[in-house]
Amino acid sequence: MKKIWSKTLRPGEKWSGNIGRGKYIHFKALGDDANVSMLMYNMLDTSERYNMPDTLKAQFISSLTKGNVLMSDNGRVLASIVEDSLGWHDTISGYTTRLLTDEKYGKTTYQEMRNDWHRCGEENFKMELVRNNMSARDLVPCVNLFSKVYIEEDGSMHFEEGHCKEGATVTLRTEMDMIFIVSNTPNPLDPAKEFPSVPVSIEVYDAPEVDLTDECVNYRPENYRAFENTWEYYNLLGR
Repeated sequence: MKKIWSKTLRPGEKWSGNIGRGKYIHFKALGDDANVSMLMYNMLDTSERYNMPDTLKAQFISSLTKGNVLMSDNGRVLASIVEDSLGWHDTISGYTTRLLTDEKYGKTTYQEMRNDWHRCGEENFKMELVRNNMSARDLVPCVNLFSKVYIEEDGSMHFEEGHCKEGATVTLRTEMDMIFIVSNTPNPLDPAKEFPSVPVSIEVYDAPEVDLTDECVNYRPENYRAFENTWEYYNLLGR
């Protein structure tokens, strides 16, 4: 496969861009305990975006792995997970805030530390939303790639330390043209006392056309219907 684009997302760094449908987005952790927070929006209509509740309830899941899809609030598939070396990616713990980051890792400023200051997911997302003609009102629950968070019997949320090792990978396939936003900032439940410094590489490739035998299409009947909705959307656009 020919690589279309690549980037190494440094610790604390953010990025957003337009990625067309039919692309592989390959993530690789370049150290232990990586976390990349991710948001997705329909490029043609940003009122349609990743919907965490619909994604989870339709697939009877609380985390994401190979075979799962990330659904929009219009019942369509924004992206699918086609490869995954970890088997679990967090969908429920959200992104870091400025208050949480300062309390956990110590208050820092750009003026004092330049690019080594401690960024947070919320601020990173807000800045990239503005760059894409959106605002803070467009913030939604994110996906945290490379992190594992599960619920204990008493209802408490537990972060599993050591889940992500250097070299871990996950590959998404885009099913819609999207605005893609990522933030290399810690999972809010990560108990580490030092701000994590793990770069993550991102590579984009062309993906083959999806057919009816695809694992993600057939994961559940709800997935199949969501793919049908997506294909109908583009058929009516003449694409």
